[in-house]
Amino acid sequence: MKIKLASWNINSVRLRIDQVIRFLEEQKPDILGLQEIKCQEEQFPFEAFREAGYPYIEVSGQKGYHGTATVSRLPMERLPTSFCPLEHARHVSTRVIAKGENCDQDFEFHNFYIPAGGDVADPEINDKFQHKLDFLDVMRVYFSERFAKGDNQQVLVGDFNIAPHENDVWSHKQLLKVVSHTPREVETLATLQATHDFTDTARLFRDDDEKLYSWWSYRARDVMKSNRGRRLDHIWVSPALKPCVEATGREGYEIHTPCRTWEKPSDHVPITQVMDLTD
Repeated sequence: MKIKLASWNINSVRLRIDQVIRFLEEQKPDILGLQEIKCQEEQFPFEAFREAGYPYIEVSGQKGYHGTATVSRLPMERLPTSFCPLEHARHVSTRVIAKGENCDQDFEFHNFYIPAGGDVADPEINDKFQHKLDFLDVMRVYFSERFAKGDNQQVLVGDFNIAPHENDVWSHKQLLKVVSHTPREVETLATLQATHDFTDTARLFRDDDEKLYSWWSYRARDVMKSNRGRRLDHIWVSPALKPCVEATGREGYEIHTPCRTWEKPSDHVPITQVMDLTD
């Protein structure tokens, strides 16, 4: 049983609902984690997703800012989680029930919109940067507790607002002091990843010297020509699920770059990962 996971910072789900539905129709992911939906729960376009074949929907909304939502073809139930120290709507956690002819298991799907961190990479003078570090630390503690209880079927997706590798940015040297690629952030994210041995699926079958981007600034006049991007969006899996990703090979992961050239696009593009859950 193969399932396709997707993640997309949509930068207003109501403004770009037609783009989201187009993506769902073209790529047919089984689960989609959306970030920065920018609406309250009652404003979320539930019916559009249901009509598209995604009846299972969990939303964490906030007026005008932030917000995350997970939509799914597969049954899922909400998990009682709390990551954001400031109680912003920055995550939705669910347990997905994947049942098929050769599969009967479930896994946890954590959809994150990690704080951007402001403009100055110094927590002593920038509360937003401190908030980002605190958020990552809460994630580390949470997953330590989950793994200690034996809950090791974990998938993390979302806009992490960190480009960890040198070739996850268009210029490593020029962005070392730019929030999203500073050593402090990269090291903090690496600690979270290493503590639980999470696999960054984008790099599983790709060398670190391959340039990978999922975000391009709106300020660029010709986005694809200049190609000054960053890989801020991620899909991670726990060790128990790593074989499910390995079974799909290099083709199992994709960054959907053409979406950045659609009319009135998000500054992020969707990413997808196929997992083979066959017993």
